[in-house]
Amino acid sequence: MRILVVLMMVFSLLCTATISAQIRGETIEYQQGNTVMEGYLAYDDSIKGKRPGILVVHDWFGMGPYVRARAQQLASLGYVAFAADIYGKNLRPADSKEAARISGELKADRSLLQLRAAAGLDVLRNYPLTNAEKLGAIGYCFGGMTVLELARSGADIAGVVSFHGNLDAVRDSSKIHTSVLVLHGADDPVVPPAQVTAFENEMRKAGVDWQLNIYSGAAHNFTNPSSPTYHRQVDKRSFEAMKDFFREIFGQ
Repeated sequence: MRILVVLMMVFSLLCTATISAQIRGETIEYQQGNTVMEGYLAYDDSIKGKRPGILVVHDWFGMGPYVRARAQQLASLGYVAFAADIYGKNLRPADSKEAARISGELKADRSLLQLRAAAGLDVLRNYPLTNAEKLGAIGYCFGGMTVLELARSGADIAGVVSFHGNLDAVRDSSKIHTSVLVLHGADDPVVPPAQVTAFENEMRKAGVDWQLNIYSGAAHNFTNPSSPTYHRQVDKRSFEAMKDFFREIFGQ
């Protein structure tokens, strides 16, 4: 556990080292129905005017340093980035068992999951610095599944990116009208080949503009330095693929 904590600290320092002094971050409280949520928004204060916005969705451990660091990375690239809270304020899993339970409840209720994601997207869309005509979303693990569900809900968004997310669908995907990029580890035991094949068929049937990158030697959770399956090279490659994806769909 101590080694994992140290790795996480190193990752945060590395991210911070690449972020200019103009990056601003703020905690934003909002609601989905009767549930109070608490997200984190980041942007580069040296950039004038509105810019594209990207929603960032956390893994099964919920809001924490990792997803905030990713929001800051995106802010350093010139985006307004909002790390949405899908679980609710003060609901922060203490361990993997609790994380599995909480994320599992939302996985089983895709309608609620879509509503939670949409609430975060509304915060991003309505932020004064966001260009509401250019919105995207990314997610890690549980978050990858969440942004795909956001696309399946028919959300008005330009593109979504899933990093090692669950790919199964539980309903018709005909509402998808956004571009989709999936970044997947070839050796991911959580998302087996059969699920990948089903996803490909789902995208074809729905006529979606989709891409699937499969990385050799990568298992589940390959982007998080605190994970024993972290793969630095694939983390870098997948992040670059995401950057290219947004450059294309936003016309930058």
